[in-house]
Amino acid sequence: MAVTNAVEPRYAVIKRYIREQIEQGLWSEHHQVPSENSLGEQFSVSRMTARRALQELTTEGVLVRHQGLGSFVAEQKPVGSLLEVRNIADDISQRGHRYSNQVLLMETCCAAADAALALDLPPGSELYHSIIVHYDNDLPVQWEERFTNPRLVPDYLEQDFTALTPNRYLTQVAPLTEAEHTVEAVLATDEQARALQIAQPEACLLIKRRTWSSRGAVSYARLLHPGSRYRLGAQLSMNRN
Repeated sequence: MAVTNAVEPRYAVIKRYIREQIEQGLWSEHHQVPSENSLGEQFSVSRMTARRALQELTTEGVLVRHQGLGSFVAEQKPVGSLLEVRNIADDISQRGHRYSNQVLLMETCCAAADAALALDLPPGSELYHSIIVHYDNDLPVQWEERFTNPRLVPDYLEQDFTALTPNRYLTQVAPLTEAEHTVEAVLATDEQARALQIAQPEACLLIKRRTWSSRGAVSYARLLHPGSRYRLGAQLSMNRN
């Protein structure tokens, strides 16, 4: 059993225990994990506490739950959520993996029609343009192309994004008030395929994300993921009266 920290919540102890079994290779992909009742007995907690641990691990992409069957170790792909804006570096680190990135481009550009429309600006407006490839244990998992409004984040191009991701930086300087996501299946360009180290043709998942702060539209990002290395997940809780 996992060693208990006196100040660590009981559900967190269960989460850590399950993660350790997976990371140590004791539970492989598709392995069925103990039930809520079994975990409750093993850790001397209520079924609700055990359920919280399993639900959070499911949301984080560590487990998958099948109604009537139980919980199983998920295929270890990064998991994105359409219900929130998450920092990819945090997602990778939370799985116990090593995050890194490569900055391919940082420039000022004139807004093309799609980027201008996304940021509520006239075509030809000055924008900051960046391209970064994000890695999970040295495996490229995301091509991030981002257009940013320089009026709202004037110091964007001066940042060292190998140390601080654009997501984290923008959250700090222009706190998020609204976000919009659209998702489509696409094929990578030759440049993107080389950067992501994938063979053509491979279906990719493209997430287009617009974010706003209280002062206006801040950023328009196109996030491209190899289909074999990424999946989207979301969990909704519904109140029943």
